[in-house]
Amino acid sequence: MGTAAIEVRGLWKIFGPKADRIIGSPDADLEPAQLRAKTGCTAAVRDVSFEVRPGEVFVVMGLSGSGKSTLVRCLTRLIEPTAGELRIDGQDVRAMSAKQLRELRRHRVSMVFQHFGLLPHRKVVDNVGYGLEIQGVGKAERHEKARRILSLVGLGGHEDSYPEQLSGGMQQRVGLARALAVDPEVLLFDEPFSALDPLIRRDMQAEVIRLHREVGKTMVFITHDLSEALKLGERIAIMRAGAIVQVGTPEELVGAPADEYVADFVRDVPRAQVLSLRWICRAPEPGEPLDGPELPADTVIHDAVPAAMASDRPIRVVAGGELVGVVSRVDLLGAVRPEPQPVAAAASAGATGEEA
Repeated sequence: MGTAAIEVRGLWKIFGPKADRIIGSPDADLEPAQLRAKTGCTAAVRDVSFEVRPGEVFVVMGLSGSGKSTLVRCLTRLIEPTAGELRIDGQDVRAMSAKQLRELRRHRVSMVFQHFGLLPHRKVVDNVGYGLEIQGVGKAERHEKARRILSLVGLGGHEDSYPEQLSGGMQQRVGLARALAVDPEVLLFDEPFSALDPLIRRDMQAEVIRLHREVGKTMVFITHDLSEALKLGERIAIMRAGAIVQVGTPEELVGAPADEYVADFVRDVPRAQVLSLRWICRAPEPGEPLDGPELPADTVIHDAVPAAMASDRPIRVVAGGELVGVVSRVDLLGAVRPEPQPVAAAASAGATGEEA
């Protein structure tokens, strides 16, 4: 294994009697309903492997019951995996003692849940400093750090409020501040905004993007919402029935879905808002003029339309000062035109697993 922030190899979590006997047997390939009927077991996470790079926002997305929440809890052994390898910053999590696990959860990995879990009898500043208190940090020091983090998440001036005096969105910011206060290497988010109304949810998504830009933490974000996944994720893993179907950038998922299940997920995504010129550019044809406007290869198609409309010459697509291809008006129109895609039985098939 390399130097990834998080490395997962062949991870399984099976709930039920004699769960370890399922792995490697013919039963491991059964569909969830068949496995339950035959063995009484549920494979919530099935042979999952992926890496998260240092400083990356990695999103795990799936329908309810796909196994994503079980997976994120396995990362710090809040749920004990049945089999597989787990490493955080190169350290074997499955080999950690109870004491080492406590240190991991207190100092190096913080989790933000859908339910804020704030202590109602404590002021906001004490809620944010709770993790530091557990670490044994003195009151003056933890209050000073908590106030600094509250300012970072836009809650300066609310230090002495109680949770019940805050809106849902503000309470979630307190939960986020509490996770940041211990200065973890990794932040795990388990559908933290799904209970918020759409406007507050959008604001919190923007807050996560801003905080990532400012503090650069490695983040694993769990969601069932595709628009949230596309907005936040540098890479996205799509889960179905406990297994990962595809891992890729938003552009890769939209432009080259691995199967009908993924294609059905992304079919309504406006391609012009996600795909870049790099995705659609082509080699110049013989005699094609190369004196048209020049745009970077990572320009989103939507943003390239004005340049294409302002010139009758193909756009020159460049990366690192090198010409990588050209894009004409016809190419742009073909890229944004909706493509007919087969509709997989995603909605019914995706909710067949179990999720803690």
